[in-house]
Amino acid sequence: MRSRLAQGFAPKMRPLPPRKGGIVGVLDIGTSKVVCAIAKLRPRGASDVLSRRTHSIDVLGIGHTRAYGIKGGAVVDMAKAELAIRQAVDMAERASGVQIASVVVGVSGGRLASQHYEAAVRLTAPSVEEFDIRRVLEAASTYAVGDGRAVMHALPVGYALDGRSGIGEPCGMLGQELGADMHVITADLTALKNLVLCVERCHLSIEAMVAAPYAAALSSLTDDEMELGVTLIDMGAGTTTFAIVAGGHCVYVDGVALGGHHITNDVARGLPARLADAERLKALHGAVVAVSSDEHDMLTVPPLSGDSRDQPQMVPKSRLVTIVRPRAEEIVELIRDRLKSSGHAGDAGRRIVLTGGAAQLQGLADLVARVIGPQVRIGRPLGVSRLPEAARGAAFAVTAGLLVYPQAAGLEHFEPRRRQAVGAESQGYFGRVGRWLKDSF
Repeated sequence: MRSRLAQGFAPKMRPLPPRKGGIVGVLDIGTSKVVCAIAKLRPRGASDVLSRRTHSIDVLGIGHTRAYGIKGGAVVDMAKAELAIRQAVDMAERASGVQIASVVVGVSGGRLASQHYEAAVRLTAPSVEEFDIRRVLEAASTYAVGDGRAVMHALPVGYALDGRSGIGEPCGMLGQELGADMHVITADLTALKNLVLCVERCHLSIEAMVAAPYAAALSSLTDDEMELGVTLIDMGAGTTTFAIVAGGHCVYVDGVALGGHHITNDVARGLPARLADAERLKALHGAVVAVSSDEHDMLTVPPLSGDSRDQPQMVPKSRLVTIVRPRAEEIVELIRDRLKSSGHAGDAGRRIVLTGGAAQLQGLADLVARVIGPQVRIGRPLGVSRLPEAARGAAFAVTAGLLVYPQAAGLEHFEPRRRQAVGAESQGYFGRVGRWLKDSF
């Protein structure tokens, strides 16, 4: 994994064959919590519901614990972060009765960013062949690696044939020149290296690293939303990231280093209160829209000293709202500005899906509808069975998306150099047949 990162590419897993199942372990490392889930993926038949999925997902066990040593989705204390990961993995293994050696890891930090690259190649035959598709994707992804950045996802968005765009699957079509539009998601190389090191210190290998908003989109969006255009906003504790999905493809990812933990800090300073008490008050009573009864609803704030002999203070709920609302508005307005600058606002900006723990703030959906777009809903994991009741909400959308990801891994391209493709072609007939049998069964 580290050698691959040294070349500027995050670990990539082999696509899951449609007829082959297996056990998958995932690790969602966030600022406030670390979640490990273990599930069994089974091939399923065609369905009108979530038709893009080839497998059903049965959760065998899940474990989560409070995160330590993580700030803004990045490791800041290796020893503390390692301990939290070990605890979450141990809980999941005990609950499932399965031991895992590798995991798919979610990434919310590292300043996620998107770039688009276009490339074109001349066809060597009258019709487009698989080799031509590989050549044009390699040409597009060659430009993706930059200093201090690592490629996490390389997603073909569409193809063009002799200048005619909007082609989804060009294989077999006639033409002379094949073009491709590649969406590349990158993150800070140093942040990814430290995350990989931390997971490996827990004696786990990393199968793939997945951008958190992309993972949340995989688990929370319906087929129609993905086709028509939608923006998924994942509001975590340390970061708020978003993914724009249109035409069935993830076309843009971005985020800001602000989240629910910053609201908690504001509450702790404004009341004042201990951080643990501020988090509890925010979770139970926090809101971004005031109502008339807030002036009369009194909240009990434990003493800052923590001494039970000191008297708690009583504050109206309206005071809590006046503290929470400005920071929530700042985060939403920053996301609105990033969305506008992306060039993909269009229809995607009219449909918003909110995930993440901070998305559960009372009145947040109304605020987002007023600032960004009129159609807003809270996203939850779809099509994942046997999830515990506590893990069925918006806070676990990324975890569920990591379980879905093995089915989507085949959509990506990670071969910036031609030697891999050329080597595959040189294996001959029996080598290709053997590889097909291995991948299919």
